Amino acid sequence: MKMKPLVASIVLFTSCLVGLAAEMPEQKFASLGDFRLENGQEIKNLKLGYRTAGGLNAAKSNAVLFPTWFTGTTKDLVDFVGPGKLVDSSKYYVILVDSLGDGISSSPSNSREQPHMRFPQINMRDMVRAEYELVAKHLKVSHLRAVIGISMGGMETFQWMVSYPDFMDKAIPIVGSPQLTSYDLLLWAAELHAFETDPAWNGGEYSSPPPAGAATAADIFALAQTTPQDRVHHISPRDFPQFLGKNRQDLTKNFDANNQICQLQAMMADDVSAPFGGSMEKAAATVRAKVLVIASLRDHVVNPTPALDFARLISAPTLELDSDCGHMGFLCELDKVSQTVARFLEE
Repeated sequence: MKMKPLVASIVLFTSCLVGLAAEMPEQKFASLGDFRLENGQEIKNLKLGYRTAGGLNAAKSNAVLFPTWFTGTTKDLVDFVGPGKLVDSSKYYVILVDSLGDGISSSPSNSREQPHMRFPQINMRDMVRAEYELVAKHLKVSHLRAVIGISMGGMETFQWMVSYPDFMDKAIPIVGSPQLTSYDLLLWAAELHAFETDPAWNGGEYSSPPPAGAATAADIFALAQTTPQDRVHHISPRDFPQFLGKNRQDLTKNFDANNQICQLQAMMADDVSAPFGGSMEKAAATVRAKVLVIASLRDHVVNPTPALDFARLISAPTLELDSDCGHMGFLCELDKVSQTVARFLEE
């Protein structure tokens, strides 16, 4: 997923689909100290935000990790957790984790020692290793029942199954990818360019959000978020000015441009095969978890081809969504997705 569109449209959409928001679990933080990245740089005094719902059983075998999507925070995931929802917290100990760069965990916007674009560049493997340290060292959970994630969280889920293949029983990437396609890269490159060419961005040293870059990035994402058919069906030309203004407001409020760039660059480098010489077959051969891949066939944000190809490499079952909702197909068919996930977790 993406930006505050995700946050805004998801919160709004899910309130209609799954009822009133769940009780908000407490925001907590794990201090992981100075954290060395794969590129040799170091995040000083790394803090990772998280929330938990449900309880750990006596066997400590029911923990489910749920990382955030692009620009999302754990506050946005709460509507997906609870009885009858995507992850049932009456059965599972659900660990919601704020992915690095989301403005809650260590990020360009909140780092005192490495602010703005002086914040080190991260990748998916860095994100996942920080999450592993949260679970294994801070929460003292030695094994996960599952990792589940949506969009960028789905990318992290693919990385989890390769980086820590014996650490979880199951993995459920939803509209995620093990490697971005050139079409995906074009989308994110356009958004990156929108920020970097706004003079107000000032190399990241801005005093207020760069308005032109943020508005252009929001427009670009709106083109990809669903499908042309969905836009034509739901938004008349008469209503377009109102839609455009609200979309820009929803996608740009409450999120820092440098944070967006930080996570955007991490997604653009997404490739689980990189440590295996670019061989996706070798990466797939390391997977030990049982995997359910959920993909949206008309997804214009995260192309479904690499996820479905990876599923075939590991002989994993898939749930293929096909609607005008595109990337947001998992929301439009949330009941089907939730029921499929529930059955898979119980198997």
